[in-house]
Amino acid sequence: MVLLVRNRVKDIDHWKRVFDEQEAAGMAAGLSVKQVWRSADKADEVFFILGVEDRARAEAYMATPEAAAVGEEAGALDGEYWFLEEFPARNA
Repeated sequence: MVLLVRNRVKDIDHWKRVFDEQEAAGMAAGLSVKQVWRSADKADEVFFILGVEDRARAEAYMATPEAAAVGEEAGALDGEYWFLEEFPARNA
């Protein structure tokens, strides 16, 4: 399972510094950074995929005031996320 996240941010460089500094906290919650992208069309939009060891643990972490404070510190203006499971592609 992975967690796909989209954030709109005030300053992408500041957001990335805070994001990198918080990697250990995410790892403690069973989350691991797989990929990070920025939008080619919108300078204030980032997307990232986190590996998820345990969905309940990840959701509990994301619901904490500490996690919300990190988003605020990073300058996240809004965002959304989706838990995704692999769905096998049809054989070609």
